[in-house]
Amino acid sequence: MSSPSGTPPVSLAPHFTYEAGRLRVEGVALDELARTHGTPLFVYSQAAMLDALAAYQRGLAGRSHQICYAMKANSTLAILQTLARAGCGFDIVSGGELERALAAGADPTTIIFSGVGKTRAEMRRALDVGIGCFNVESRAELDVLDEVARGVGLRAPVSIRVNPNVDAKTHPYISTGLKGNKFGIAHEEVVATYRHAAACAGLRVVGIDCHIGSQITQADPYLDAMDRVLDLVQAIEAAGVPIQHIDFGGGLGIDYNGDTPPAADALWKRLLDKIDARGYGDRKIYLEPGRSLVGNAGVCITEVLYLKPGEQKNFLIVDAAMNDLPRPAMYQAFHQIVPLTPRPDTPTTWDVVGPVCESGDWLGRDRDLAVQAGDLLAVLSAGAYCMSMASNYNTRGRAAEVLVSGTTATPIRARESAMDQLRLENLLPPA
Repeated sequence: MSSPSGTPPVSLAPHFTYEAGRLRVEGVALDELARTHGTPLFVYSQAAMLDALAAYQRGLAGRSHQICYAMKANSTLAILQTLARAGCGFDIVSGGELERALAAGADPTTIIFSGVGKTRAEMRRALDVGIGCFNVESRAELDVLDEVARGVGLRAPVSIRVNPNVDAKTHPYISTGLKGNKFGIAHEEVVATYRHAAACAGLRVVGIDCHIGSQITQADPYLDAMDRVLDLVQAIEAAGVPIQHIDFGGGLGIDYNGDTPPAADALWKRLLDKIDARGYGDRKIYLEPGRSLVGNAGVCITEVLYLKPGEQKNFLIVDAAMNDLPRPAMYQAFHQIVPLTPRPDTPTTWDVVGPVCESGDWLGRDRDLAVQAGDLLAVLSAGAYCMSMASNYNTRGRAAEVLVSGTTATPIRARESAMDQLRLENLLPPA
């Protein structure tokens, strides 16, 4: 929602508001959290996550379905717990994510294992705990999974990810449904691949999967992909292989900078109407939302270290960096940046940059801000693909995290120290 008079003209996500000149999340002032926990600091609104999830749940009400949170967006344990308690399963892409989901209390039967490069060890562990489904991405992976499953005396439940060659109209790094992408089975090879899977003694075909990309802000790519997937379901079943569930992936975008993605409940009404019209309304529906559940629920608080005016550019140097917020460096992504306590001064145009020794270490370019050293800023829409992609580049410790529910702020990750980073390394023996 828009900020009130006297505060920056920026659109704030639900549950983030300016009150009496201070930016708050739910019932907690962000500057108080910064003073208590230091910066950089990620802060999340639990209510924002649950509201986002509720939109999907409304859209699928009355249907057989399972929402599996794509935990690569943010895999912090307390966030996984929050979503598991609200009925989410999980979409995982590694053995490490499997262990995180289990540690957060996930029911293994609601876990889907996606990703193009599963190892034999990861397959065995997932079979051992009894996950719900493997989303398989290649004929070679099918054969390895068949071998592994037979080796432990089990049949692996599989859904084959199809590549429908649909343009999601998003950044090329996060587009996954085109022929030139590494994901899924090509449309023309799908029926033969299903026949092959059905003939494997260690596999049990249960579904079909499709995911076309991330940060999608239009409904048309979903509708196009759905038509192609339903055409394939018809062809696969005509070849004698029944399909129990249809997995339409995730990818719904959020508002970073005036973006207007469709609401999840409205989108799913349109998609379900199409499924019904095509005669597949009896199938269980799986979804794998990630960013749309957590992206606008989080902010990163950072302190202004130095003002560095220049002849061509003015640089605002802050204590958060590309290791904390990789999206601008990786995708040239835009995040709104606002002061926690706005000043009445005339703004100056700044490039907001971090301390990392790279020219690519920037958080925002050409931002109009009235600031002084020591001020606190919030990088908005930082709940997805920030903390989960954070690194220790320049031996920088990863940030602390806090989850807010009402007036309660719970620390959910301690700040990482240099000693935390060094403890797994060994010095050479004495010379």
